[in-house]
Amino acid sequence: MQMNATYTSFVAVGDSFTEGMSDGLPDGTYRGWADLLAARLAARTPGFRYANLAVRGKLIAQIADEQATAAAAMGADLVTLVGGLNDALRPKCDVDLVCARLEEAVGRLAPDCKQLVLMRSPGRRGPVLERFRPRMEQLFDFIEELAGRHDALVVDLYGAEALGDPRMWAEDRLHLNAEGHRRVAEAVWQALGHEPEEDWRRPLPPAARPGWASRRASDARFAREHLGPWIGRRLTGRSSGDGRPPKRAELLPYDAS
Repeated sequence: MQMNATYTSFVAVGDSFTEGMSDGLPDGTYRGWADLLAARLAARTPGFRYANLAVRGKLIAQIADEQATAAAAMGADLVTLVGGLNDALRPKCDVDLVCARLEEAVGRLAPDCKQLVLMRSPGRRGPVLERFRPRMEQLFDFIEELAGRHDALVVDLYGAEALGDPRMWAEDRLHLNAEGHRRVAEAVWQALGHEPEEDWRRPLPPAARPGWASRRASDARFAREHLGPWIGRRLTGRSSGDGRPPKRAELLPYDAS
């Protein structure tokens, strides 16, 4: 890895995490850590180019087939690839197959970029994380092995206690909020060898636990607005990303203003 290297172009590959959900902007679009990172890199390099091929809901096979080849053809200096957790959260998941498809994607991307970045994704503390922790950790162990074979960089978000804090997550309990995405951008920035601007692992200050009634109301709202629709899509074989184009499909100059 070239620490503190100058990157002239960046392509982000993945699912909703890389698309930027749920770091919402006033116009209803999402920003997210990849956009934040691109803005910081662009501020250092005139003519910096950025593409974000991520689409919410994509499984690792779709990322490998639909995004990895296109990203490799762009020849960007910096490429990030995050995927596989949508697979791991499904009731039936062959983690070995997920790892195999992830390896295919890495094999397409690694030879054509200066730096490939992989991640151990963050997880929100709670019963869902505990249920799927074995699958996630099997996937993350493979990511470490894969990175070693391809000279890729791994950013360990999963090991950061602060990113497990529920206050870093949106109401849907599946996506980081604006503060979570800001910290991920800082984590990748530092991993690339740039001067830290803050301690992205810093815990949030202690907060009073909400009362029973408040917790139950939050749980009911979550089930009605997020869990129910998610289950409905699983039962009908639909995805939130069906028919949705990539966030930023072409590698073009990036204006962060």
